[in-house]
Amino acid sequence: MDAFTAGILQRIKNTEADLDRARETGDDFLADVEQAELEDLQRLASEHGVEVGAPSA
Repeated sequence: MDAFTAGILQRIKNTEADLDRARETGDDFLADVEQAELEDLQRLASEHGVEVGAPSA
């Protein structure tokens, strides 16, 4: 696995965790921000042929 792939997958994992925390605490604004970030990261991964597992939420 190259550095780009490892980095993007780690960022996705971290963002999914942040999104889960935002939802658990009821922070709707932060959840929206994290959801948008997650979608951007998933799009970027897809554009570069990086397979991403099913989202956690």
